[in-house]
Amino acid sequence: MPRTFDADETRSTLFSGLVAAARHAGWNKVVLEDPERNPLTFHQLVLGSLVLGGRLARLSEPGEIVGVLLPNSVGLTVTIFGLNAYGRVPALLNFSAGKKQLVSALQTGGVRTVITSRRFVEMGKLEELVETLAATATPEGENVRIVYLEDVRASIGALDKAAGVARALVARVANRQTSASASKPAIILFTSGTEGAPKGVVLTNANLIANAHQMHDHLSEILGSEEVVFNPLPMFHSFGLTAATLTPLLEGIKVVLYPSPLHYRQIPKFVRRSKATILFATDTFLAGYVRSSEPGDLSSLHYVFAGAERVKPQTRTLCSGANTVVLEGYGATECSPVLACNQPKANHAGTVGRLLPGISARVEPVEGITEGGRLFVRGPNVMAGYLLPETPGKVVPPHDGWHDTGDIVTIDDDGFVTICGRAKRFAKIGGEMVSLAAVEALAASLWTDALHVAVSVPDPRKGEQLVLLTDQPDAQKDALLAHARAEGFPELWVPKSVEVVAAIPVLGSGKVDLQAANELARQSRPQR
Repeated sequence: MPRTFDADETRSTLFSGLVAAARHAGWNKVVLEDPERNPLTFHQLVLGSLVLGGRLARLSEPGEIVGVLLPNSVGLTVTIFGLNAYGRVPALLNFSAGKKQLVSALQTGGVRTVITSRRFVEMGKLEELVETLAATATPEGENVRIVYLEDVRASIGALDKAAGVARALVARVANRQTSASASKPAIILFTSGTEGAPKGVVLTNANLIANAHQMHDHLSEILGSEEVVFNPLPMFHSFGLTAATLTPLLEGIKVVLYPSPLHYRQIPKFVRRSKATILFATDTFLAGYVRSSEPGDLSSLHYVFAGAERVKPQTRTLCSGANTVVLEGYGATECSPVLACNQPKANHAGTVGRLLPGISARVEPVEGITEGGRLFVRGPNVMAGYLLPETPGKVVPPHDGWHDTGDIVTIDDDGFVTICGRAKRFAKIGGEMVSLAAVEALAASLWTDALHVAVSVPDPRKGEQLVLLTDQPDAQKDALLAHARAEGFPELWVPKSVEVVAAIPVLGSGKVDLQAANELARQSRPQR
């Protein structure tokens, strides 16, 4: 039976939510798996979290922010719930972000300890990165301590296991849920840094529990306990954390984790083996999986939840051939992250669906933009606040509880939200505001199998000019101009120059690296 969203039901911790899910779905239900093919039941996940969390708690203080540098895996999930069970706050670190961004994140969060894995560091060739992190100064002036899970596991003795078993037995019959704990920080994520130094986003237990409940209530007709979710998206990205991992786990749905979304050939085969019915992906990743798959690899998938970037029409066409429905959604890290999503019986291509229950929105006009306005949102899933690089350790809450998404949107009479672009991704050309996202959509409608990013660079006469970076080998401005005229697009949308590059810079989350793209555009020689 569908339930009505009730914010009062979110007043618990993540670990308490896990225990509640175990009680509802059954302690012996297999609920978590990764490529190591060592599936965990709810009982094993809860017990493992308590045992590992107990040892990790000895390395930190209650409420302390602890860095976590791990890939999607059972080990990462156990670490997150283990730290939460003992009142520690994992800060999930983006290992693909580079040294400068990660050092900034550690300093902004006041991180003293980073948990990682020797095997992961060796396989990912991250030794130099870890050395840099280990040399980072803590607030006390000491160096950041690197803790390897292999060493922690080796130190777990009979007393640790016995204590974990005892706590697990207590949790089965006396799960503690307190409003005080719910309002405390549960996870720290860092913004991608595409528009500057990364900011720490402080998400409370209640924020994350609320967003999981909001998602389930919005999509209750398909998020049943019999589904199997496949998640290749990294958990240092909020889409991969809350939408693709916490939500299904807290609703008693099995999650299959995969360590990298970039393994285009391997992922379809693993989807087949796991018999997954729901996939979470970005448009770029999804198109790659479909093109790299063999017949039958993706046949078990009923739905794909796509976010973080606009879903292209050709991606929908690819998926329709596999009888898979694409449900496009929208969110922001600061909102835990999901704000809106299409539904199976209300799936409008080109929109991101309706807002989830419990979310209030207002759209404010922006000078120079005639269609849509700047979206502000408020709700139980909106973050406690930012940790800013200039004021590390201090949480800066959103003004009056309203988060400025920075996105320009329209909301129609039926409540469907359409994203026009980010406020910062508009350029003033010839006195008119031009959406860079619209320019990219124009290019994508011509060169359908390529990646494109539009950037604005200074122009000595007009103030700004547009440059399109593309990995389409034969791309030419004249072809794009002819296509724009034929399709009735404004010629103002056609960039001043079209630059062919070997690869569009992409972050580990699947988003285009805008800082790198802007630098690439400035280095390129404009075509004439």
